Amino acid sequence: MLKPSTKHTLKLQKNTRMKGCVIPMIAILAVFSLVVKPGRAVTCGQVDAALAPCISYLTGHEGPSPPCCAGVKAVKGMAQTTDDKRACCGCVKAAANRYADLKDEMAQGLPAKCGVQLDIPVSRTVDCNKIN
Repeated sequence: MLKPSTKHTLKLQKNTRMKGCVIPMIAILAVFSLVVKPGRAVTCGQVDAALAPCISYLTGHEGPSPPCCAGVKAVKGMAQTTDDKRACCGCVKAAANRYADLKDEMAQGLPAKCGVQLDIPVSRTVDCNKIN
């Protein structure tokens, strides 16, 4: 029967320990990459869903409802980076242009009515590339 040398055994143990550290390290890096780049997650579907409760107000019916204001706050939360703000702006602009009876003055005043300072203009004509 062959006996492995001590040197060979130590080398195998070292490799096994190293492999045990690599997988958790990769998992940690993957999680950090998701946290560090939140801007890639903003979609028009999310923005549209958040602002859908505001349509009634924006077309001139009643004041903004609590769900509408919650949606405005949600959009503010989505728009953390310049890229996020530009993406949200494009989504808001596209949504505004889908509604012919949308009242521009109500749209522009919506964040203030909800008590939210939103760095994204709610307008049909804004140039979203100028947002910083």
